[in-house]
Amino acid sequence: MKRNITVINGPNLNVLHLRESVYGGVRLDDINAGLAKRFPGAAFTFFQSNSEGALIDQIQKQTAADGVIINAGAYSHYSHAIRDALAILKCPIVEVHVSNLWARPEEFRHTSVISPVCRGVISGFGPDSYRLAVEALINLTT
Repeated sequence: MKRNITVINGPNLNVLHLRESVYGGVRLDDINAGLAKRFPGAAFTFFQSNSEGALIDQIQKQTAADGVIINAGAYSHYSHAIRDALAILKCPIVEVHVSNLWARPEEFRHTSVISPVCRGVISGFGPDSYRLAVEALINLTT
């Protein structure tokens, strides 16, 4: 059975390869392609936006998803609107971050308002954070 997994990425992840060295210089398109290749038994929907409203619209469309992976970027730390949209979903949600939020020097990054409505958080494993999230969702939906 193919699992429908949606991967949602927030602001600045479209230029992940241009950001601080903590992100490793990888392109989001390469992460997405790697997931699709590694997990051929999953039907992926990939979405990225720098707009909070577009992210909320996409989240609200996920009523048929078997699982959602979200890296809301900086919105993770203060978007109660994204948190409320995620809370509507009935499927498991895994929050992902490429860097280890709690090792970052900026204090505001140490808190996520979306974590309480997610099944779990994977943070700090670079691009592998996404692979680990897919593996978690597959395990949760078997």
